[in-house]
Amino acid sequence: MHSRVLGITCPLFSLRSEDDWGKGQISDLLALGKLAKAAGARLIQILPPHELTENESSPYGAMTAFALDPTYITLARVPELEGRISGDLTAESQRLAALPTVDYAGVLACKRTALASAFDNFVNDQWQKKTARADALVRFSEREPWVFDYALYAVLRDSHNGWGFSTWPDKERLRDASVLAMGRPLSTSTPFNRAVLARVYTQWLAFTEWQEVKKELGAQGIALMGDLPFIVGTESADVWATPTSFDATVSLGAPPDDFSADGQDWGLPAYTPDELSHLTWLGARSHHASRLYDAFRIDHVVGFFRQWVKPHETKKGEFRPNVDAQQAKLGAHILAGVKRSAGTARVIAEDLGVIPPFVRTTLSDLDIPGYKVVPWEKDTRQMVRSPEEYPELSVATFGTHDTAPITSWWAELQPWEREQIAVHAGMRPDAPEEERHVKLSRMLLSSPASIALLQIQEVIGDGDRVNLPGSVGPDNWTYRIAQPVEELLQNTRIAERVQAVREASEKSGRAS
Repeated sequence: MHSRVLGITCPLFSLRSEDDWGKGQISDLLALGKLAKAAGARLIQILPPHELTENESSPYGAMTAFALDPTYITLARVPELEGRISGDLTAESQRLAALPTVDYAGVLACKRTALASAFDNFVNDQWQKKTARADALVRFSEREPWVFDYALYAVLRDSHNGWGFSTWPDKERLRDASVLAMGRPLSTSTPFNRAVLARVYTQWLAFTEWQEVKKELGAQGIALMGDLPFIVGTESADVWATPTSFDATVSLGAPPDDFSADGQDWGLPAYTPDELSHLTWLGARSHHASRLYDAFRIDHVVGFFRQWVKPHETKKGEFRPNVDAQQAKLGAHILAGVKRSAGTARVIAEDLGVIPPFVRTTLSDLDIPGYKVVPWEKDTRQMVRSPEEYPELSVATFGTHDTAPITSWWAELQPWEREQIAVHAGMRPDAPEEERHVKLSRMLLSSPASIALLQIQEVIGDGDRVNLPGSVGPDNWTYRIAQPVEELLQNTRIAERVQAVREASEKSGRAS
């Protein structure tokens, strides 16, 4: 990845294309790459694309940190479905595609039906005949050490009506040898074996498409940036498969503050001392991410220095470790290990919120950029800092998926905040939206920060937000752009906004 770039942030589920089934697809990243290139960007950032359970919509609540969500597979690229999709399924996919937001349950049901049909065709046409495609699936299963554990977990979970493994019989819950032998070798000899093979098949489709698209993006000169949640859920495939890496006797959270007297309880497990020492799971996840992305952001990076945990039987929480020197040493050890496992992929840290000084010292020592969100960057007098003051080793942005885009956040800022930012941007606080877009883009991109990020909404002039933290509702994680990415530049207003970003990118030396 180039040393100084502009990137466009857009959740994969938010992309709309001419042939989607109601949710963004892996191949839609290519259209986003073309839009990014038109805007003078050389990077696109997405949120975690991993598999969700049936009632989950947050990408940070995936049931695995390794398997891709099958609903992102582009069905038009699946050979086993060519010319074989029923009229009823086509009609339902078109209904879902026309919706203004993502209908997760509808998309899952529709694509699950299509993929089940694809798998049946694969078994009949490829697997039973031992073709080259069948051999390719076997090779995939052999080089991906996580895929069988995931597939076994998913099939067992399905057999228990979607309940997490803590409710399973002891042999299944504790991974008895007899259970781990189930489904091996890959075959269709029993309904259980066939179900395991089907899970491996969908992951093979997803990863094959992902690698093809990532290669095509690279040929366009576009790097792909991902996002790694701090940890996985207690009932995830990873906790079941690697129990020594996670402590489910406590709940991870955040310490008390003005808004929470007892601190936050996230209902997530903590990492065990053994995991933090040897980085068994963290190293594997980092290496896996390096194959998916050219760069990735680590969410809640301060947690690698100190975890705030509460035993389930008490409200009293504590930092582990609770001494600054030990925290600094631990964080440096973990991040150095993550970087080693990441190879050539760039590691980026989400370091927002209350962060001890030694965290940013460690990030600097390890050449890991942290985040600078314009409205939140204040000096000791609580004055908004100019982006010109940001260090080169940083990511400059107006917001994240947890904030409104600046297109709508601007009106929510305090008048004095707008005034100070306007001074830095060389405009009036009440400047018209299109003028404000031009001036704010120039201000952000002129920063010394090595990476500048704009949300897709800020580029195309949309004010909708992706998520409102602390709330659960139909507007969270369901945002979709209003028209196919391929058609955005046909809109004169959007084309002018994209051109303004490109000019700012060229002037700042970020454009290709």
